[in-house]
Amino acid sequence: MTQSSGHEKIPFWRDDRFWRVAIQALAVVIVITVITAMIGNLNQSLRQQGRQFNFSFLFNVAGFNIGESIIPYTPSDRYYWAFVVGLVNTLRLILVGFVFTTVLGVIAGIASFSENWLVRKLSQTYVELVRNVPLLLQLFIWYFGVYFTLSAPQQGGNLPNSLLGLAYISRRGIVIPWPSNTPIALISLVLLIAAIGVALVVWRWRIKVMEEQGASGQPQLIALGILGVAGLLLLTIGLGWQVPQLNEAGRVEGGISLSLEYIAVLSALVFYTGAFIAEIVRAGIQAVSKGQWEAAKALGLKSGLVMQLVVFPQALRVIIPALNSQYMNLAKNSSLALAIGYPDIFSSATTALNQSGRAVEVMTLVAVTYLVINLIISVVMNTLNRTVQIKER
Repeated sequence: MTQSSGHEKIPFWRDDRFWRVAIQALAVVIVITVITAMIGNLNQSLRQQGRQFNFSFLFNVAGFNIGESIIPYTPSDRYYWAFVVGLVNTLRLILVGFVFTTVLGVIAGIASFSENWLVRKLSQTYVELVRNVPLLLQLFIWYFGVYFTLSAPQQGGNLPNSLLGLAYISRRGIVIPWPSNTPIALISLVLLIAAIGVALVVWRWRIKVMEEQGASGQPQLIALGILGVAGLLLLTIGLGWQVPQLNEAGRVEGGISLSLEYIAVLSALVFYTGAFIAEIVRAGIQAVSKGQWEAAKALGLKSGLVMQLVVFPQALRVIIPALNSQYMNLAKNSSLALAIGYPDIFSSATTALNQSGRAVEVMTLVAVTYLVINLIISVVMNTLNRTVQIKER
């Protein structure tokens, strides 16, 4: 008598597990085959031109000038140093852009919940207007329509135009106040950064005691006030600001000079990305349940404290993941600076490509650079995201 088994073996062609693995393996084989074919075609094309894929050209003399640089550069430097100069200019644009676009986006996002009708409508108008106009067009508007108009020479001379007596603008650039380069200013800057760090710790301590102990947080608020006064004194007096002034020869002395191209690109990136961040902030705040608002108001908290202590900390769990994409978009959109002549890494790469003929190597280098920048942004934002998520026990 034959005993039938309750678990008959399923043929592999009917096994879902087999097909899941097989399809993934087939996809990997197809991708590897396509990449291998592309690399083979590339090598064959380069051999027909009598060249090989390598980056030895980076050690040749660049031979071209870069109009704006915060690190030393001359046309006799190597190609690799021209790339470094362009990268520094790009990072200078991206990092400053992160700060200003975050501040603008958060303010505009919170303003959309303002009880003031005018503030609320201004926020909504800004978001809808800026988000629906192409960034490249906005870049041209800022460059030609705003800064070039402000920098137009005055009648009867080529003197730069004064902006509220604190800055001067001309076709050469805009000169703004800047801290002095003295030991006292450096010490004041270090103390200011330390005061900001201590203030953040005290602020979080205040929120913790108010939430967990029901305390008023008044002692911490007094400490924050003292730190605020100290920080204000360090910022206004300790840094020894140099306000630009016109000398007898009609030249501007003091302050720091920024090119119109840099200011235009920065303005376009900040206002464009800030509109998207404002929508992210608005969506994050709306994601907080209505009961949280009502419970906070039932405790007697004012609207400002409700936003600071209850709503916004919870909204960060929704806001930060979406901010990651906008920061990466800002970094990639900075390549549009080439359109108005700002010497970023893409501009340096384009000039190097035209002179050396190394199109594949140059574009590969630029692509890898932007990839690394965005991966670093992603790692930092993911780390920050983990700090605001709810920790399960």
